[in-house]
Amino acid sequence: MSVTAPEGFVASGVHCGIRKPGRRDLALVRSLEPATGAAMFTANRVQAAPVLVSREHLEVAQPQAVVVNSGVANAATGSRGIADARATAAEAGQLLGVAAEEVLVLSTGVIGEPLPLAKVLVGVSAAALQLTRSGGAAAAEAIMTTDTRAKEAVSRGAGFTVGGMAKGSGMIHPNLATMLAVVTTDYPLEPGEAFEFLQPAVDASFNAISVDGECSTNDTVVLVGNGASGVERTPASDLDFALCLRSACADLARQIVADGEGATVLAEIAVRGAASGPEARAIAERVATSPLVKTALHGHDANWGRIASAAGSARFDGGMPSSTPTGCRSRSTA
Repeated sequence: MSVTAPEGFVASGVHCGIRKPGRRDLALVRSLEPATGAAMFTANRVQAAPVLVSREHLEVAQPQAVVVNSGVANAATGSRGIADARATAAEAGQLLGVAAEEVLVLSTGVIGEPLPLAKVLVGVSAAALQLTRSGGAAAAEAIMTTDTRAKEAVSRGAGFTVGGMAKGSGMIHPNLATMLAVVTTDYPLEPGEAFEFLQPAVDASFNAISVDGECSTNDTVVLVGNGASGVERTPASDLDFALCLRSACADLARQIVADGEGATVLAEIAVRGAASGPEARAIAERVATSPLVKTALHGHDANWGRIASAAGSARFDGGMPSSTPTGCRSRSTA
C-alpha cells in the first residue's frame, strides 16, 4: 500500500501518453484530511521547473496533494516549463477542490524536453477519478523511469503509520540524487513541524547514498502528514515517529541503491574512529565514489588497500555522519 498505508490517503497511477502504451506515467497522491507537510530538494544549481514551482507553493500553503509524472523531467525548459508546472498544479487543485498552491508537482525523465501538457492534464483528470486507498502500488509504478522495480516502504509506530514510495536508479548521489520520494503519515503534525522531522531522516538516508556520484535537477523528497490516526502526541511518540520516518526513508534509499543502473553489489560503508561527524561522512563519501573501490566490490576482491587509499584522500569540508550504501553507473535522466 506504500503511500496509502497511513489513514486518510488515496493514490492512483495512470498512463497519460508520455511513455509507451501500457506504461503508467502519472501518479497522484492526495490526503482526504487537512494536511501539513514539507519537502527537501536537489542542491544542484540547475533546478527543474517543478522544483521551483513546488518551492513557491510550500512558501504560501500546506501540501494536500502531489502530482508526479515520469518520462519528461521538465528541466531546462525555461518559462514554458514553469507555466506547465503551474498549469498541472492548477488542474489538480480544481479537480480535487483545493488551491493550486496546495498541490506539489514532481517530474522525472529526460532533461530538456518540454512537458506534453495536454497529455499531462488528461492524465491528471483520469488519476483524480481513480484515486483509491488501494492505489499506492499503481502510483509507485507510475513514477519509475530506468528503475527495474517499484520502490515502496511502510513503517508502523504505536498507533500511527508512515508510508512511502520512491524512484531512482541512475545519477544517485547527495544532495539529493536522481530520485523522487513521497512519504505520507497519519501522525499528527502542526504546520511548520514537518521539516524538523524530515531533514534528519533525509540526511541519514537519501543524502547518504551514492551510485555514480551525480546530482540531478529534479530531486525531491516530500512529507505529507494529516493526523488521521488520532494518536495522542507525547515526547515519546514524537521520538517513535522520528524513528519510523527514518526507517521508511532508509528502506527506500537502500532500494534505490540496490536497483542502481549496472549495480551488482550493495555495500554499506561504516566509519569508526573519525575525529568528527563531518570527517566520517567525508571518508564514507570518498570511499563510496571511488572507481577503484567499486571495481573491487564488483569483482568481489577484498582489496582493503583501495579503501585505505580512498579514505586517505577524503576532503573534510563538512557534512553529517552516515553509513553510505553504494552501487554503480549512470545516464542522463532526472
